[in-house]
Amino acid sequence: MVAKVWFMLKLLMFQGLFTSPPPDPGFDFFYLALQWPGAYCDTKRACCYPTTGKPAADFGIHGLWPNYNNGSYPSNCDPSNEFDPSEISDLVSTLQTKWPTLSCPSNEGYKFWEHEWEKHGTCSESVMDQHGYFEKTLALRDRINLLQILTDAGIKPNDEFYKLKHIKKAIKRATGVIPVVNCNKDPEKNSQLHEILFCVDKSATEFIDCPMPTDRCPYSRIQFAKF
Repeated sequence: MVAKVWFMLKLLMFQGLFTSPPPDPGFDFFYLALQWPGAYCDTKRACCYPTTGKPAADFGIHGLWPNYNNGSYPSNCDPSNEFDPSEISDLVSTLQTKWPTLSCPSNEGYKFWEHEWEKHGTCSESVMDQHGYFEKTLALRDRINLLQILTDAGIKPNDEFYKLKHIKKAIKRATGVIPVVNCNKDPEKNSQLHEILFCVDKSATEFIDCPMPTDRCPYSRIQFAKF
């Protein structure tokens, strides 16, 4: 009996020595970028709704972007792995709702998704394939009802101005993490709430505190534009 136990322990030790560790994905974390359509359209003054119609007045996905802790990021990592629409055929209707395009001319969204996969998604191939990239991004977005979080805190898309610290405090209270907030400017030079970036671990499953939580909002009070 003792010999058998010793044999099993040696076997486990041997297997442990030769078990390959999970491959390093080559980056440190992801940004999940959620975009407010009102700010995009107000700034561009030339946004085009998708062929499926005007998107809902809600935060849509911009992308899931691998990043390094030093602030830089990899891009276009595998030109041979081109976007294949057939890989995401079962996700298209959901993508059109939650990951819509506002670029002109109006289109179905495939060009937008192609850009996001080839620039950013190919840099996460060690973590997920093309279908997994879009599926995981949608799942992450569903875990954060960002518009509800803000409106519950009295921060509404009504063209009013709000303090940046109140926006971040509301999100921290609801999610447990502090995001990065990016602003743009409308033609009247108002600083607008444009994007909110959440940091996600390398496996694209858990939200984490951002290594470099630097906001791109130069003003303490920013406008939450109507859409």
